[in-house]
Amino acid sequence: VQLQASGGGLVQPGGSLRLSCATSGRTLDNFAIGWFRQAPGKQREGVSCFQSSDGTTYYADSVKGRFTISRDNAKNTVFLQMNNLNPEDTAVYYCTSDSAASNCPKSGSYYLMNIWGQGTLVTVSS
Repeated sequence: VQLQASGGGLVQPGGSLRLSCATSGRTLDNFAIGWFRQAPGKQREGVSCFQSSDGTTYYADSVKGRFTISRDNAKNTVFLQMNNLNPEDTAVYYCTSDSAASNCPKSGSYYLMNIWGQGTLVTVSS
């Protein structure tokens, strides 16, 4: 199973980006999938997760109302639409999934899922 993240870049405060995570080796139907980020000098932070068992989506408080996670099963791709970005959103964003579980970690620590893609850098700066 491989996760391939893309879509990062440089954006001005208030701008938008859409990250994509393409999966290969299996379908998305039965496994939790999400995003976490890590900013320089800071701890990893769970950002969002899509719970395949019932379609529930979860968001960190810091991104709620600005970020939206979605899934395209036909393309085996998960998206993270990020709007109204601010400098505090600057980080490397990682796509992550679980090899067995369909539920997202209840702690919000999505980086605990055991499959990670490579990161994509998001820089929010004027």
